[in-house]
Amino acid sequence: MVYHGQRRSLLQLFEDQPRVNVCAPMVRYSKGAFREVVRDYNVDIAYTPMILADVFKSSEFARQDYTTNDSDCPVVVQFAAHDPVDLAQAAQLVAPYADGIDLNCGCPQKWAYKERIGAYLSDRPELVRDMVRTVKSAVSIPCSVKIRKHPTDVRQTVELVRRAQMMGVDWITIHGRTRHQRSTEPIDYDVIKLVKESVSVPVLANGSIFTLADAEAMYENTGVDGVMAARGLLQNPALFAGFEHTPLECVEKYVNRALAYGTPTFIFHHHVMYMMESIMSNVERKTFNCLSSTPAILDHLSRYYGIRYSR
Repeated sequence: MVYHGQRRSLLQLFEDQPRVNVCAPMVRYSKGAFREVVRDYNVDIAYTPMILADVFKSSEFARQDYTTNDSDCPVVVQFAAHDPVDLAQAAQLVAPYADGIDLNCGCPQKWAYKERIGAYLSDRPELVRDMVRTVKSAVSIPCSVKIRKHPTDVRQTVELVRRAQMMGVDWITIHGRTRHQRSTEPIDYDVIKLVKESVSVPVLANGSIFTLADAEAMYENTGVDGVMAARGLLQNPALFAGFEHTPLECVEKYVNRALAYGTPTFIFHHHVMYMMESIMSNVERKTFNCLSSTPAILDHLSRYYGIRYSR
C-alpha cells in the first residue's frame, strides 16, 4: 500500500456531480493499472476487487495485494465479511490508503454464500446494520454497501437499505438482478428505482452497462445518482468517454501501465483479449488467445496494431 497524497472527497463528488461514473469491483481485474486507465476515460470512482476482510486483517502477505498511489483517487476498497470486528479491523488498516470502504452484500458465487458473505447477507439486515455501525465508528472515511435484488421478496431489499442508512451508510449500490439470475437476463429497473426512492443517500445502479445509451436508460428509468459498469468497462475501458469500441490509445495505455505494475501474464492477456475482442477477426482472436507469454502478446500488438511499449 502506498500513501495517498491529495484526495478527492467522495461525498463532495456526489454533491458536485448529478451523474457519477463508477468502475465496479471485479475479481482479479479492477487492480491498479486498470483503475488508472479507466480514470483517463471519465470514470469518477474506481473499486478494488473484493477482499476477504478476515484474511486481510490477519495476513501481511494478503495486504500486499492492494496497492495504490496518488493518481488512483478516489478509490473504494471493497471487503467481504460476516463479522463486524473483522470488517472494522480490516477497514482501520486500509483507511489511510483509501477514500472509501464498501461492504459486499451481493456476490452471487456459491462459495461466497457458503462462507456467509456476499449475497448471503441479503437476508440478514440486522447483521449488515451491525457491520456498517461498527465500521462507521472505527474509521473516518465514507462507508457504503453493494447489494443485489432479493431473490424472493423486494421488501427485504428495502429493509436492508433502510437499516444500512439508519446506521450512517454514505451511499448504496444495487445490482438489478438476484443472485440466481444470469447476466444475460434483463435488469429490473423497478427495484432499483424503489431503492432510490426508499433512502436519502446517493444510490448507484449496477448491471448491463455497456454503452452510454445503457447508462442513459438506467438514469431515465430509475433516477439514480450514478452508474457502475463491470463487464462493459472490461470490454471497453473508454465507454464513459463515448467510445463504441476500445481505442488503440487506450490499449497502449493499459499495456504500459500493466508492464509498470508487473501484472501477471494471465491477467494481462485477459485484459487485452477483452479490449480487443470487437476489433479482431475470429481467426485472429483464436491465434491471440493461444499466446502464452507477455513477450508474445507484446510482439503481436506491436506488429499488427503499432502498440508501443516501454522496454
